[in-house]
Amino acid sequence: MAFLRSSSFSSDSWSVSELTQYIRELFEIDYRLQDVEVSGEISNFTRARSGHLYFTLKDDKAQLKCVMWRTAAERIRFQPQDGDAVVLNGRISVYEASGVYQLYAEQMSPLGQGDLAAAFEALKAKLADEGLFDAEFKKPIPPFPRKIGIVTSADAAALRDIINVLRRRYPLVSVLIAPTLVQGADAPPQIVRALRWLDGCTDIDTIIVARGGGSMEDLWAFNDEGVARAIFAAQHPIISGVGHEVDFTIADFVADLRAPTPSAAAELAVPDVSELRPYFQTIQQQMKNLVLEQIGQHRWQVQTLRRSLNHLSPRVGIAGNRQRLDGWQARLERAMQRRLDQSNHRLNVLQAQLTAVSPKATLERGYAIVRTGDGRIVRSSTTVRPGDALTVQVHDGQFGVVVDEKE
Repeated sequence: MAFLRSSSFSSDSWSVSELTQYIRELFEIDYRLQDVEVSGEISNFTRARSGHLYFTLKDDKAQLKCVMWRTAAERIRFQPQDGDAVVLNGRISVYEASGVYQLYAEQMSPLGQGDLAAAFEALKAKLADEGLFDAEFKKPIPPFPRKIGIVTSADAAALRDIINVLRRRYPLVSVLIAPTLVQGADAPPQIVRALRWLDGCTDIDTIIVARGGGSMEDLWAFNDEGVARAIFAAQHPIISGVGHEVDFTIADFVADLRAPTPSAAAELAVPDVSELRPYFQTIQQQMKNLVLEQIGQHRWQVQTLRRSLNHLSPRVGIAGNRQRLDGWQARLERAMQRRLDQSNHRLNVLQAQLTAVSPKATLERGYAIVRTGDGRIVRSSTTVRPGDALTVQVHDGQFGVVVDEKE
């Protein structure tokens, strides 16, 4: 290992950077310090905007500066905070800018997780031996669901995420929510009841079991044996969307489909209408082509039948009958015209006779019609008296008279 000495100092002295670099390399060549596991209590915890974690790990006698880069921090299954007792795995090195050694953590888990992990593995092995994880029991997810059941907390962010994704991707689907606790000792029986209730609904197509991320303790309700068996026994296909991508629960293994997050579960449950548009356009074109092909075939059949009918067509006979019908119609019209002319002649004769004996003709021959003041015709002299006003109608008008005397 060789270093260049600074020319501005004594040949026997180190620069600060040289010495710090040398110490850092001493740490890095010690393999025991490149893979260490340290337990202690978190203090001065800070999450930078970049996603990196900075904190101190301490016990009652010492403390150790720690850094966890964002890529490693995203794999943490719980939310660390001051006062948490944790186990870290990583490497020791020197941060040259401040001249301090620190732990660059790659993994973090809460103390006591070992017992939960052991219980998790034991139940996983038991159910796997019984075949609850076998692919042959996995039910297919309906591609175009009409209604989706959701088992989660009613006030959880996971529910809002699921609803938003469903509304954006496939607004045609309706949702039925079975609210339940998703954390704590009372959560497993509630989850089982919610599952069974939704599974009993005949109009449900798919069920989503979901919860946001958290520690193993937070997600433990979905590692419950009763919940696992309820998922396996369900008649409807179930999608498990519990925790974050790095989280795995027993429910994930038993479910018909595992999603890394609640939002991803919603995406897997429904198609994207924007992606379906080209598919439907293709189907529409195929249907159009099929219809046009059917029309072409039927048109050819019609033409064939038409040519066959021409040989058997009664058109010639119909043409002859039409001509005879025209002749009969002309004869009928002439006969009707003769009858009409005869009737008109008789009508004229009768009209002349009626005119000759009509009151008007009588008046034209010099006669008159006399009426009383109230319009009654005077038929006898006995009906009038001297002084009565009468009306005399002649053929071209009428005039009034007064009776002077009566003989």
